[in-house]
Amino acid sequence: MAFLTNKTVLITGGCGTVGRELVRQVIDQQPKEVRVVDSNESEIFFLEHEINAQVAKFDDSKVRGNCYVGDVRDADKLLMLGEGVDVIFHVAALKHVILCERSPFDAVQTNIVGVKNVINAALAHNVERVIFTSSDKAVNPTNVMGTTKLMGERLITAANSLKIGRRTIFSSTRFGNVLGSRGSVAPIFCRQIAAGGPVTLTDREMTRFVMTLEESCRLVLSTAEIARGGEVFVTKMPILRIEDLAAVMIDMLAPLFGFSPKQIEVTEIGAKAGEKLYEELMSDEETGRTLELKDSFAVLPAFRSVYQDIEYDYPNILRTSINEPYVSSKIAPMSRDDIRNYLEQHRILEEYAPAAKQASGLGVLRAA
Repeated sequence: MAFLTNKTVLITGGCGTVGRELVRQVIDQQPKEVRVVDSNESEIFFLEHEINAQVAKFDDSKVRGNCYVGDVRDADKLLMLGEGVDVIFHVAALKHVILCERSPFDAVQTNIVGVKNVINAALAHNVERVIFTSSDKAVNPTNVMGTTKLMGERLITAANSLKIGRRTIFSSTRFGNVLGSRGSVAPIFCRQIAAGGPVTLTDREMTRFVMTLEESCRLVLSTAEIARGGEVFVTKMPILRIEDLAAVMIDMLAPLFGFSPKQIEVTEIGAKAGEKLYEELMSDEETGRTLELKDSFAVLPAFRSVYQDIEYDYPNILRTSINEPYVSSKIAPMSRDDIRNYLEQHRILEEYAPAAKQASGLGVLRAA
């Protein structure tokens, strides 16, 4: 990540789960300045204190961390914050499917117009590179949220045709569920187990790609370093069945909340409207223009002729021909033992199970 050293970095949506971890990892790379913008005033206030505390741990660090209240819908604000910036990580978005269905025009304003504003700010200040964080729901979308994220990807790719002599590289990175993030299934299951059940499953056959918060941000940074422009990086992830995750979490957490695992009922409530039983991170159409790298796939632009001056010469290309779309139903999921080891190794449950922390944390989770 040396490419961030002594650079000025702007992160939008820095108060979200992914944004906050991204801020932490960027600061570890010793940039000259980190600017963070978010519309949540209270959280941006606390985040600035966290940044100052992290910077204070470095010896003779000259890293500056500045937080701003602002919205990506505000083009003037982004234009102001883009002055002197080298790298932009655009994380801000409306991400909840049902809320975006109820407020579709707000989703358009944040997830599409917001991307346009980021692009214009980057071009105005000749920013070195812009990385847009997308979602699995952008693949064959069935809802407003997924459609807006897909449009965001398309705008970021097309922005490479607007450079006209500028140095800016625009690329996207697409990943699935960040296990343990706010609103994800792990904290929901944890609350249900703490209450004695029932644990609710939408469908026992549902599969999902998963990754940890640290992994997701590390991959965003690593793909930012090798981005050439216009591509969408698809991160490689393990897969699990939601039913298996629920069973493992019940076994691990029920005793910590005073229950026997057998006491916790599991109820199948059916998939929500528009919800897929599997997750897609790469479509059939995209396989024909995809390269496989060590930790990700690089989906190249569909209209390569528009970007004739871009060479997609990544280090360590594993394959130049992909035959199968990257879909969770087509790949063997983790076993329950694998899931348990994954949760333990990455300490995913501890934040959402205070009783586990009070009982010496990871050791008790293993003993349970």
